[in-house]
Amino acid sequence: MAVDLEGSGAQDGDDEDILEIAVVRLVEGRPEVTTAYATLIDPGRPIPARPWISPGLAGDALAGAPRLDVVAPQLAGRLDGAYLVGHNVGVDWRLIHRRIPQIHIAGLIDTYRMARALPGAGGKGLADLLDRYRLTDAVSAAAPRSRPHRALWDAVGAAFLLDVLVRQRWSYEPRLEEILAVTAPKAEPEPPATLFD
Repeated sequence: MAVDLEGSGAQDGDDEDILEIAVVRLVEGRPEVTTAYATLIDPGRPIPARPWISPGLAGDALAGAPRLDVVAPQLAGRLDGAYLVGHNVGVDWRLIHRRIPQIHIAGLIDTYRMARALPGAGGKGLADLLDRYRLTDAVSAAAPRSRPHRALWDAVGAAFLLDVLVRQRWSYEPRLEEILAVTAPKAEPEPPATLFD
C-alpha cells in the first residue's frame, strides 16, 4: 500500500496530529487510484499557518472532517499486515503508529532510501525525482483532484516512483527481500521493538 500523510509538524512533539492521509493499493506495481482511500482529519483545533503545513490545511479548514477515532478502523482495515510504500515513509509510519498503535504492518518500503542508493546526483525529494523520471504528469492525471504536498498526490507519486526505481536498480524482477534490504528503514527506538512486527 502506498501511503502518505500530512501532519501538524514534529515541533508539536507528542501532540503532533495527522491532518490528512491517503492509502493507495498497488496492483502489479501500479497505483490503483479508483480504490484509494483519502481523507482529511479534524484534529479538534485550528492549525496555525506554518511553512511546513500543506496547502489548504491551516486555520479551521479541517473543521467538520472526520476525527481520527472515526478514521482509525478504516485505516487499520487497509494497513494491517501490509507493506507501506512511501517517500521517507518512516516519518509517516512513526506518526501513524503513535496515533493508531493497534495497526500492525509487515514492513516499510522507502522510495527515498532507494533513490539515495542509486548512483547519480540531483535532488532526492519526491517532486525532484518525479520530474527527473518524467512522472509528474502521470501523477497529476492519476490524482486530478489533488496536488503536490497533499496526501493523495504524494502517495500516488511514491507508487509510480517505486516502479521506476526498482527497474533502475535491478535488470530482473527482484524478490521482496532484495527490495527490503535496500529500502527498509532501520528500526528505531520509536516505535518499540521492530518495524516488521
